[in-house]
Amino acid sequence: MSRPPLHPWLERGTPYAFVALEQRARELAPPGVPPIHFGIGDPREETPAFIRQAMIDAVPAMSSYPPVAGTAELRAACARWMQRRFGVALDPERHVLPVNGSKEAVFSLGFTVVAPDRRAVVIPTPAYPVYEAGAVFAGAEVVRAPLESAKGWRFDPDQVPDEVWNRTALLWLNLPHNPTGATLDAAGFQKVLEKARRFGFWVASDEAYAEVYFHEPPHSALEFGLENAIVFHTLSKRSAMTGYRSGFMAGDPRLIDAQRRFRPNLGASTPEFIQKAAVAAWNDDEHAEQLRARYARKRDVVRAAFERFGWTIEASEASFFLWARAPGGDDVAFVERLMRVGVIALPGSFLDPAGAGYVRWALVPTLEQCREAVERMSAVAAAAAR
Repeated sequence: MSRPPLHPWLERGTPYAFVALEQRARELAPPGVPPIHFGIGDPREETPAFIRQAMIDAVPAMSSYPPVAGTAELRAACARWMQRRFGVALDPERHVLPVNGSKEAVFSLGFTVVAPDRRAVVIPTPAYPVYEAGAVFAGAEVVRAPLESAKGWRFDPDQVPDEVWNRTALLWLNLPHNPTGATLDAAGFQKVLEKARRFGFWVASDEAYAEVYFHEPPHSALEFGLENAIVFHTLSKRSAMTGYRSGFMAGDPRLIDAQRRFRPNLGASTPEFIQKAAVAAWNDDEHAEQLRARYARKRDVVRAAFERFGWTIEASEASFFLWARAPGGDDVAFVERLMRVGVIALPGSFLDPAGAGYVRWALVPTLEQCREAVERMSAVAAAAAR
């Protein structure tokens, strides 16, 4: 009997990086010791009460399909936030489109931009795995552009040959960068966008961590013009709302219009009561400042411990990630030693070969859990030093 086909990506059976991490942690975690999880970027902070209440108040007696393009109220709230945060003036009707969490929008973007004569999708690596998965399912040619420690883990478009740019449909940026926490200055953004406008490709800037910073606020790609650019923002990290699945895309009106026409086919609309909660969140900046201060306290605790242990941190300028060299150089072996004391982090090689030898720490446990993790890691650090 002939077997029906599956997509080649699924035939390969390669597990999603975070699924593989969870499986290994279950195998190695000591029994009876609650794990402290720095591996997945899922904040353990409470969603602010006023946001939860806004959602509860909006739950209707009768359910209806939500608008694919989001409510006008939500689009306007997103545009006002972009103006306050980045000084970018957007038309809520032409430049903004709410999405059901930025992850699904990131995954599906390739379906609207990859064309027969423009199949390349350039991804600076190591990177969030969804960029590559979305590109592959859209039938793209994936071009990896490895980032380097010597260059501060920052992307330089000159490292990609012109012949690649000539066939490129899309470049993914992720700034502040996951996993390294690196940022890009104004000159860096301008250089990327000049390249995009010269060669005619889209720049998608995933700015999920733009509100988690400790010094200068990170830039948005839209500060340097909307042409050829689209950005993604989410409430998951800014407002501790991962489970609400609420974000938005904004940018070049031609691509936003294409997305408005494409997305009804997905059925990926955010319920209106979630949109009401999102309006409350985007309209308020104080809670984001408070959450940022909590991340700063956790960051101080963990950074100080790593300094005592002699563990080297690189980049890590913004986001809630710390990007650290693995003592001994083997990131998987080092993380497995951590798992045996009930601490979970992500090996950089799980994201891409360019991340080998490094470990990503997501500062999502509570402050008390961070302190407990430091105590547990002391034995690992002492053994590594011997």
